[in-house]
Amino acid sequence: MGCPSPQFEVTAAVRDTKDCSCPPPRASSAFMVNSEIGAVLAVMRRNVRWGFHYMADEDQLEHPLIKSFKEIRKKVFSWQRQWHAINPVVYLQPFLDVIQSDETSAPITGVALSSIYKFLILEVVDMDTVNIADALHLIVDAVTSCRFEVTDPASEEVVLMKILQVLLACMKNKASAKLSNQHVCNIVNTCFQIVHQSSSKGELLQRTARHTMHELVRCVFMHLPDVSTNQQEFTQEGRSHGGDEVGVPDKESAASKQLDNGYTGSKIEIAGGALNLSAEVPEVKMDETAGEVGQSKNHLVTDPFGVPCMVEIFNFLCSLLNAVEHVGVGPRSNSLAYDEDVPLFALGLINSAIELGGASLGHHPEILALVQNDLFHSLMQFGLSPSPLILTTVCSIVLNLYHLMRVKLKLQLEAFFSCVLMKIAVNKHGASYQQQEVAMETIVDLCRQPTFIHEMYANYDCDISCSNVFEDLANLLSKSAFPVNSPLSAIHVLALEGLIAMVSGMAESVSNEVPVLEMDASTIEDHEPFWNVKCGNYENPDCWVPYIHKTKHVKKKLMIGADHFNRDPKKGFQFLQAMSLLPDRLDPISVACFLRYTSGLDKNLVGDYLGNHDQFCVDVLQEFAKTFDFQEMNLDIALRVFLETFRLPGESQKIQRVVEAFAERYYEQSPHILANKDAALLLSYSLIMLNTDQHNAQVKKKMTVEDFIRNNRLINGGNDLPREYLSELYRSICENEIRMTPEQGVMTHDNWVGLIHKSRQTAPFIICSSGDRINNEMFAILSGPTVAALSVVLDLVEQEDVLQTCIDGFLDVAKIAGCYHLGDVLDGLLVSLSKFTTLLLPMSVEESVLAFGDDTKARKATVAVFTVANMYGDYIRSGWRNILDCILSLHKLGLLPPRLARDAADDLDPNSEPDSRVSPLVVKPTLPPVRKTSLMYRFSEFLSYDTEKPAPQPSEEEVEARKRATETVKDCNIDSVFTESKFLQSESLLSLSKALILASNEDEDGAIFCLELLITVTLNNRDRIMILWQSVYEYIANIVQSAVMPSNLVEKAVFGLIRICRRLLPYKEDLTDDLLKSLQLILKLDARVADAYCEHITQEVMRLVKANVGLIKSQMGWRTIISLISISAIHPEASDAGFEILEFLMLDGAHLFPANFILCVNAARQFAESRVGDMARSVKSLDLMAGSAVCLVKWSNEAVEEEPEAVLQLYKDIGEMWVRLVQGLRKVCIDSREEIRNHAVLMLQRCLTGLEGIQLQGEMWLQCFDLVIFALVNDLLEIVEEKPAKEYRNMEGTLVLSLKLLSKAFLHSLPSISRSISFSKVWVGVLSCMDRYTNVKFRGKRSEKIRELVPELLKNTLLVMKSTGVLSPSDDSGPDGLWQQTWLHVKNIAPSLQSEVFPDDEPQTTEASPAP
Repeated sequence: MGCPSPQFEVTAAVRDTKDCSCPPPRASSAFMVNSEIGAVLAVMRRNVRWGFHYMADEDQLEHPLIKSFKEIRKKVFSWQRQWHAINPVVYLQPFLDVIQSDETSAPITGVALSSIYKFLILEVVDMDTVNIADALHLIVDAVTSCRFEVTDPASEEVVLMKILQVLLACMKNKASAKLSNQHVCNIVNTCFQIVHQSSSKGELLQRTARHTMHELVRCVFMHLPDVSTNQQEFTQEGRSHGGDEVGVPDKESAASKQLDNGYTGSKIEIAGGALNLSAEVPEVKMDETAGEVGQSKNHLVTDPFGVPCMVEIFNFLCSLLNAVEHVGVGPRSNSLAYDEDVPLFALGLINSAIELGGASLGHHPEILALVQNDLFHSLMQFGLSPSPLILTTVCSIVLNLYHLMRVKLKLQLEAFFSCVLMKIAVNKHGASYQQQEVAMETIVDLCRQPTFIHEMYANYDCDISCSNVFEDLANLLSKSAFPVNSPLSAIHVLALEGLIAMVSGMAESVSNEVPVLEMDASTIEDHEPFWNVKCGNYENPDCWVPYIHKTKHVKKKLMIGADHFNRDPKKGFQFLQAMSLLPDRLDPISVACFLRYTSGLDKNLVGDYLGNHDQFCVDVLQEFAKTFDFQEMNLDIALRVFLETFRLPGESQKIQRVVEAFAERYYEQSPHILANKDAALLLSYSLIMLNTDQHNAQVKKKMTVEDFIRNNRLINGGNDLPREYLSELYRSICENEIRMTPEQGVMTHDNWVGLIHKSRQTAPFIICSSGDRINNEMFAILSGPTVAALSVVLDLVEQEDVLQTCIDGFLDVAKIAGCYHLGDVLDGLLVSLSKFTTLLLPMSVEESVLAFGDDTKARKATVAVFTVANMYGDYIRSGWRNILDCILSLHKLGLLPPRLARDAADDLDPNSEPDSRVSPLVVKPTLPPVRKTSLMYRFSEFLSYDTEKPAPQPSEEEVEARKRATETVKDCNIDSVFTESKFLQSESLLSLSKALILASNEDEDGAIFCLELLITVTLNNRDRIMILWQSVYEYIANIVQSAVMPSNLVEKAVFGLIRICRRLLPYKEDLTDDLLKSLQLILKLDARVADAYCEHITQEVMRLVKANVGLIKSQMGWRTIISLISISAIHPEASDAGFEILEFLMLDGAHLFPANFILCVNAARQFAESRVGDMARSVKSLDLMAGSAVCLVKWSNEAVEEEPEAVLQLYKDIGEMWVRLVQGLRKVCIDSREEIRNHAVLMLQRCLTGLEGIQLQGEMWLQCFDLVIFALVNDLLEIVEEKPAKEYRNMEGTLVLSLKLLSKAFLHSLPSISRSISFSKVWVGVLSCMDRYTNVKFRGKRSEKIRELVPELLKNTLLVMKSTGVLSPSDDSGPDGLWQQTWLHVKNIAPSLQSEVFPDDEPQTTEASPAP
């Protein structure tokens, strides 16, 4: 009765003042207070103790608690209009008195707490209330010192839960900012005490207490980002966690000390059954030295809460972990023998504080110092615990710390990554599968952070004193992704995701622009000592990028040098000198810095070297000691830092030298307590002996603290050292051994102390906002392991999501490799990917198509192969072969489009004629054409029609598989590989062509296919034909010259060559001769091959000539073309096309040039002599020959405009061409066909006598008579005399024509040759020919027609010679003179001609002439 209803309490409990948007009207606050007074009084009246007491006079005596409530009730309604002006302490005090009263029972205390809770959440008291700070302080003081009488366990738990509610409501109230640092600490302390004692209570109380603790921590630390450092500066006097002090975690901090110095603390007492908290439970202590440091500290305690209380709370949370560590949690605990509940709770609270405090934690030195030292040391310890839950929480904290404070936690993060995460991930220290999975998940989460991998590389791999974290992570993930004799597990997939996250992070930072590669560090002269290399600005990439390039280069050489040193120190120094890392003449400082700052050195060797008695080594030891900073450091800590860098040698003299060097350095920097360096030396020796005594199992009787103090009496300059100082040293050595033997990969206490010391001197943490300038070096480390891991996982994976992840990883690798022009990486990637296409497996076509269509992995891999080829082809070299193997397989399966690729000319000239001989790339391979026309073949073919069975219809499964396969091929855009080859870089283009040539060695069908692609690539790269031409020509030449029978391959080679020439001639004038010369390969074809393709070859040549006739300039080029035309003259199918070409060239001299004149004439002669065509074509050929003489006249007339020397040479050339023309006609003049023979004689006569304008010299005519006219006469007469009449019909007519030709040619040439010294010889030859004509016999009889014609022609000739004065009686130079020789021969032909021609001179001639 009188208690608030449960429903109301639940409602009130869940309300949050932060979300209370509608506070109650101020007038109603009085009613609320009155209502709560009534509720408390109602519960109190139920208890007999609180009823009325009567005295003798029957006066009523009320209990003071009840009376105070009634007093407030009388006044409360009078305060309604001025509620904010009323001091809340007045109406809160009765409730608070009840809470603190020993006499109240749990139900009464619970109702009072509920009332306070209601006032807080409904903002009966708020920021506007007068004296709100005092009110809140009173509430906190009352609740944290709550006392009540326990009647039953259930009521006790209810009160404890209400206490938690009220304290949390205080912190969530808007007025909580008025709480002091001390009161916030009290609140946290009280809640933690309830958490601690709730372990023996109900589950609900336990969970509520823990939840409240979390909420309190969140409420406190959420204000940290808003706290001004200037206003909330918290000095570090009297504390052991200063930012500048290096110390070890105090495992007893706040764990065993009672509250003192005026701090009353918080304590919940239960009357009748006191609740006693364990003395081992840590408490939040605002300041245990407040009374000693003065008024400033008192102000910090009472000021509104801020950084001071947050520092104490954070220290308290860290001390919880220290307390748990003290119980015995360590890396060697292989069972959950301890309760993981407490560390999980503490770690959860710390994580909440970090999440809410954010980056502001690092802005406050004391909190930062706690994080750097206490917290991280605990995280290192708990990270190796056997509990996956603890490891998960630890990893979450580290991930948050990396995100928020990595700049100030450089070495701590490195230690955690190296000594915890990576070791667990690779299953060291007996880690369970669950632990490995947690560690791997954390690594992957880190790798997914945008700048993580770049920062790991820049800050650790490029720091000479740090380990190669990035490289180690890459190797770890790669090895972890490999399933070794086991199926693919979640860890394998996680490792793969980590690798891909790395690669994706790099790929995202890669731009499409060509990267500016940094200067190779190997070319930099290392003049300055490597330990002095600094960066001018760690925030400017223009400064730190070159800096880390240089340090990485130095680090690589140092690692090699360290390896040499570990085998032989002398050789190690020699190597470092050769690498310019140490001076040519070693000095102690250089060697000391090398030993001090180089990681990976054998610490045993370092210790032996430093302890050596050699004077140089002694000097090195002195310089080595000077590299340490021992200021403000206790002696034991300094000794740990010093000995952590090497192993103390075992020889006593060496130990003495080392300890002396240490003591001297320590005394120089920390002379506060020690009187001289001898005191430092003796005390250091004493600590080493104490360490051996305490931690050597063979020593049975251990030294006590008194023994230790006694042993060190009078060592400080004759005086004793402070007892407290020695006791502290003793305790430190006893609790934490100075390990003389280094433990690899284990973070010992000494290692941690050394790390904290090292963190003072380490280079600042570099923030990599963009890693594109260091991707190249990182990718060189990452690419190999990534491709290998992707290949292994892809081989085993079946899940489609993992499969797609692998493919995406391959494409990211390709993107980076393409950006940085890493052809080797792309080639290796294509080798790996092509294996998964299944296209190279030996199966039948149907099986292959079905397998390919049903295999998602194969299809995705195929698309990836061609995606790489299309996007990054510029940098592919040997990988082209793998790409072509896939294309060939798709071709054999019939999955490629009918026309795979077109060349540039096809695309640019839509109106061009289709290439008659370039057949499209058919879907299925065809057999070479074989001509079979025999009767038996046709008969067997006819019979086969009846025996052929219909092809089986494919199943629905096969149809679907082929459909999927076809769609996949369509997505590959294979044609783009070749049509876009014109954009490939030269080296890649050459590699593609070589790959096409190599791939053609498989079978004939594949060779044909590759040849087609090679021709397409060649035509698409006409502007760069010189790159390809030699290899393409040699390949085609090899095919052509090795062919002995017709085949598709030879056909493609021949016509592909002609096609290349035809397409490229218009664009490459400087290559014209080479292109045309290549056609000579066709002339070398085997006769059977040439015969099979002659017609089509000629047609292609015709297209080439017609399209490019004006571009063929050289005689060599024309010789090749005309040779191809000439071959067709004797081929039945090809002769028509060949003659068409010839006619195109020669008709009207349209395309005759000095370079091709003789060649065309000879070709025309061959067509004239050919018996393949009809007679008319031979006649036409002769007409073309004769008609070509017009060009000679034309050229002769044009020569007048040239220089005199050029004119003479041109006339000479024209004369030679004329001689060759008439020589060709002469050969046809002896043809056995009468019509051709006679027409040839007439055309010859036309060329000899019908040309006007040609400047023919006498020598040309003389040559013509000897080679043409006289030779023709001789040939004709021989035919008549020797050949049968049936073979050469009607030779009489031919002789008549030739006789006329002889006469006319002589008369026509007479002006030119009459003055020649050889004229008489020519003239005698003419007379001799006429004489032979008169004596020729046909069928045994002389020809009357000829006998009549000869004198007539002779007489006409003589008359012309007479009229021109060539022949006259005065020209009588003896018996050998022209006159005598003439008549000597004329008398044999026609004796009367002399008198007829020279009637007046006959007697003289007769007298002179000898008697007949």
